[in-house]
Amino acid sequence: MGEKYTQDEIDQALQVLNAEQKTLWQVQDGKLSQTFKFRDFLAAFGFMTQVAILAEKANHHPEWFNVYNKVTINLTTHDVGGISSRDFQLAQKISTLTC
Repeated sequence: MGEKYTQDEIDQALQVLNAEQKTLWQVQDGKLSQTFKFRDFLAAFGFMTQVAILAEKANHHPEWFNVYNKVTINLTTHDVGGISSRDFQLAQKISTLTC
């Protein structure tokens, strides 16, 4: 499960995560967040299916929201009451899907 990250740990992990990203992850409302945009609904839904498989394997499930070609993903570790290493690990895997 890990422990809740401090703000310094979050800042450092964000720098590493975002080092080679086209669109950046950020912290919003205490959650690791990013909005992904696709060519159409089918592409967005396909992405969500791939994320669902990753999340299930990691036993760490995102909060997400989809409207047509946009998918917003929010990651937080509810068991620790904030952002942990699990969120950054899943974010990294999600980011590889969009490269």
